[in-house]
Amino acid sequence: MTDKIRIAIAGYGNLGRGTEAAIAQTSDMELKAVFTRRDPGGVTLLDPSIPVYSLDDVGNHQGEIDVLILCGGSKNDLPEQGPALAALFNTVDSYDTHARIPQYFEAVDEAAQAGDNIAIISVGWDPGLFSLNRLFGEAILPEGATYTFWGKGLSQGHSDAVRRVPGVKGGVQYTVPVPEAVDRVRSGAQPELSTREKHKRDCYVVLEEGADAEQVRQAIVTMPDYFADYDTTVTFISEEELRAEHAAMPHGGFVIRTGTTGAGEKQVMEYSLTLESNPGFTSSVLVAYARAAHRLKQAGQTGARTVFDIAPGLLSPKSPAQLRKELL
Repeated sequence: MTDKIRIAIAGYGNLGRGTEAAIAQTSDMELKAVFTRRDPGGVTLLDPSIPVYSLDDVGNHQGEIDVLILCGGSKNDLPEQGPALAALFNTVDSYDTHARIPQYFEAVDEAAQAGDNIAIISVGWDPGLFSLNRLFGEAILPEGATYTFWGKGLSQGHSDAVRRVPGVKGGVQYTVPVPEAVDRVRSGAQPELSTREKHKRDCYVVLEEGADAEQVRQAIVTMPDYFADYDTTVTFISEEELRAEHAAMPHGGFVIRTGTTGAGEKQVMEYSLTLESNPGFTSSVLVAYARAAHRLKQAGQTGARTVFDIAPGLLSPKSPAQLRKELL
């Protein structure tokens, strides 16, 4: 039996915990270490036998790790950690600030080339699997239009925005596709849809004692960049209900490409996800791409890559011969 791929995790929040669980479901990988910015002694893993180290010490573990999976946030962590760690290790990350991916790729590519490493960036379901399906749609149906719908799912960024409103003690926000818009797209009609027509936003809010409910509702629904451009509902609930019914992180969505071929035949391509746990699924995608990163490095490649550059067979623990026999 070949040696297992040695994996380490940088960052142990929801995504890091999901990554530990995903590695445990593989047969060809083993988790060697977790690195954290917190006090390592205060971090409890699912498997207590795995060592936890300070992220400051990560450079001392070169040669012990085949791929480092980066589980930090895209806003503040990855812009610094991505290039710095790609200079030391083969890495995989889930950087998801779409508008800044080109600049992030350049920074990580330079660092990975200098360190003789492979770094696969922006891995997950969007960006990631949804990106691939947008590409497939455009390439296969060049005469057409692409639509991406997100949800129903809990948005962490929008939930944070709700919790920052004065008078809010706790709360969550769900992004919900508008069914009529999805149906129009699936029909092949290729409608031009506004932001408000594509998604609505449902907020569930626990009020601070003495807070004015209508004042809080108005502050939320008129918030620029987050809610003002959407049909937004605000439902006030108790702390107990928030804990009992809104602690999970479901998400999902659709990528739909509609187009015409030949003599005007209407064609519709659709890819969808329904996720009970957003971080649980995203971390599973990261782990599959860690396998690809290891194989690319073994083949002598270096530099940054995206999901567009990775052959699907590299994601599977099965051999090319097995894949041809079982899945082709």
